[in-house]
Amino acid sequence: MTPKEKKYLRFRVVTIGIFFGLFLGVICAKAAYLQIYRGSWLSQLAADQYEASVKTSGKRGTIYDRKMSELAVSIQVTSIAAYPARLGDPVKTAAALAKTLHLDRSSLQRSFRSKKTFVWVKRQATPREVEKIKELNLGGIGFVPEYNRFYPKKTLAAQVIGFTGIDGSGLEGLEHFYDRTLKGAKTEYTCLRDALGNRFVSNGATVQDFSGKNLILTIDQTVQFIAERTLEDTVTEFDADSGIAIVMEPKSGALLAIAQYPFFNPNAYREFKSANWRNRAIADSIEPGSTLKIFSATSAIESGDSSPNTIFFCENGAYRIGRKIVRDVSAHGWLSLQQIVKYSSNIGAIKISEIVGAKHLFNTLKNFGFGAKTGIDCPGETPGSLSNYRHWTRMDRSAISFGHGMAASPLQLVTAVSAIANNGVLMKPYLVTAVTDQNNQTVQSFAPHVVRRVVSKSTARKISTILKTVVAEGGTGTQAALQGFSVGGKTGTAKKIGADGTYSDDDYIASFVGFTPVDNPAITVLVIINEPRKQYYGGVVAAPAFRRIAQETLNYLNVHPDIQDGQLAAAEGTEGRI
Repeated sequence: MTPKEKKYLRFRVVTIGIFFGLFLGVICAKAAYLQIYRGSWLSQLAADQYEASVKTSGKRGTIYDRKMSELAVSIQVTSIAAYPARLGDPVKTAAALAKTLHLDRSSLQRSFRSKKTFVWVKRQATPREVEKIKELNLGGIGFVPEYNRFYPKKTLAAQVIGFTGIDGSGLEGLEHFYDRTLKGAKTEYTCLRDALGNRFVSNGATVQDFSGKNLILTIDQTVQFIAERTLEDTVTEFDADSGIAIVMEPKSGALLAIAQYPFFNPNAYREFKSANWRNRAIADSIEPGSTLKIFSATSAIESGDSSPNTIFFCENGAYRIGRKIVRDVSAHGWLSLQQIVKYSSNIGAIKISEIVGAKHLFNTLKNFGFGAKTGIDCPGETPGSLSNYRHWTRMDRSAISFGHGMAASPLQLVTAVSAIANNGVLMKPYLVTAVTDQNNQTVQSFAPHVVRRVVSKSTARKISTILKTVVAEGGTGTQAALQGFSVGGKTGTAKKIGADGTYSDDDYIASFVGFTPVDNPAITVLVIINEPRKQYYGGVVAAPAFRRIAQETLNYLNVHPDIQDGQLAAAEGTEGRI
């Protein structure tokens, strides 16, 4: 080899060495940059290649009745998922899953063709379904633990409690109103892939305080059961469309029962009409009919212009107002204010409103809470309907005096009557008495709340005495009389407004509201029967239901009788009206 060739060879070796040295230097510099400055980015990029996250909610809090009986609980279940990129044969897998789980094969195939790394196959599958799928040993199929809501008492207080959706969020009732309180914290399951591409759920860390908070209600499941069974029997007996019953503690505003019929089972809520889900005792308003005469009489006594013995001429059963004639079921001449309530004279109520005046009657009704929401801790409450007295005609004032031309929710009515029972003090109704954590430690409590004094104690006591006569012999509510307990109450029979906007001659609302024992009331009970067919007077349809609910509830609560059986003022078998 000549010196020239040797020199050229060395040049080539040096050149190539320099080139590879520079190339290696670039690689080292890039590696150092990525390792030192972009390490976290690389880690996340790598994780994206072998990890997928699934977010689920933690265990939802329990709902208890006032004696800590479970009304709504959460149980652990397993959901079935798929990882489309890892499915061996998506078509065969979809066919196998569809056959075992009774799903639509086409829908599964479409979801498997998606570019998502994770798709649900079936949420909250049954243990048997999970077992069958595991036996198939399908690649790309995983199992994720979740929680399912369960209502052990089935239909009991269903409209009050409500229900949750598949994702655990409250959709109706207290489940919806207290959703943030009840809902468990979000947790994230990390799905890992091993070197062979198989996926599995890691034991990733969960958040602290994972479970949701619990609710303790004022509802008593025994009182609720009494009210619901009585309501069901009454609606069935009179071939009615539906019914509502409420039991309240007048001194506190606590609701012991809110019953509605027809029932529905929140464990299978989709199998029932959505109308059955609604808490109609709070969300719906009705014309209260003759039960509103309680407040017309209260307005008269509180004004100072009348006393229980003040007499009014009741026009012998027919009274013309403009072009309309108002009639009573039974003709009466002169009646005292007390007798107007006892016999439920519509004309008498009109005469009372003429003395009192529209403004004072309106203010009385507003003070008792009509025309405004009570503020109860439950969704969907209606304010009812009560127009300002400045817009009333003479006929409007007259109709309102006996419970037409305005509307109130059943809750508003029972709350207002409870104010009479509570010596004129209006209490805010409530359903939740406490919130506890997963260790059953109280984190929030709710005490009775006084809204305002609506009438004097003297007026309230006078009205209570008048309401006792409604249940006495000759009154419209004799079938509401109890064994051993005094009762103050009022019947109601209201015509319903038809689709054409006029009052129907066939459809009625029968009601009775009262409290007992009169001198120291333990409970206020309201019964409303919608569209009874065989009879429609409140004294015949609703009063016996009141009697059954009140009698059984007082016995259950161990309330001491306040009268002897021989002192009962009501005559057995006397049939009430209006």
